[in-house]
Amino acid sequence: MAGTKQATTTVSGPEFACPVSPVVDIVFSRWTTPVLWALHTYGRQRFVELERRIGTITPKVLTQRLRQLERDGLVVRTYHPEVPPRVEYEINELGRSLAPLFAHLTEWGAAHLGRVEEARRAYDADPARPRP
Repeated sequence: MAGTKQATTTVSGPEFACPVSPVVDIVFSRWTTPVLWALHTYGRQRFVELERRIGTITPKVLTQRLRQLERDGLVVRTYHPEVPPRVEYEINELGRSLAPLFAHLTEWGAAHLGRVEEARRAYDADPARPRP
């Protein structure tokens, strides 16, 4: 309508400035990628199996990551009420849908990490550069 002023909504926050940010927050937190990789590569596993495969993760952190991944809908936790109780974790379809993303990142790493290392060495060797 002529003469009608439309209201504009200003949306702020990093998730609107960069639509990739929420995905990065979900998928690329410190231990999420190794957990998802282990579940994708080796299938359903018990807590101790995951802990051994990842190696350097503490039980507390692994518990936190698994709970968050279950909350995010990427991992399924199955409790078996037997003696002793058994709990297994597996990546679900939503989690498996990340496989192409990880494959692309692996390809990018193979193609470009050498150049990143060269750039870092050159940067570190330059006495005029500030230290990170």
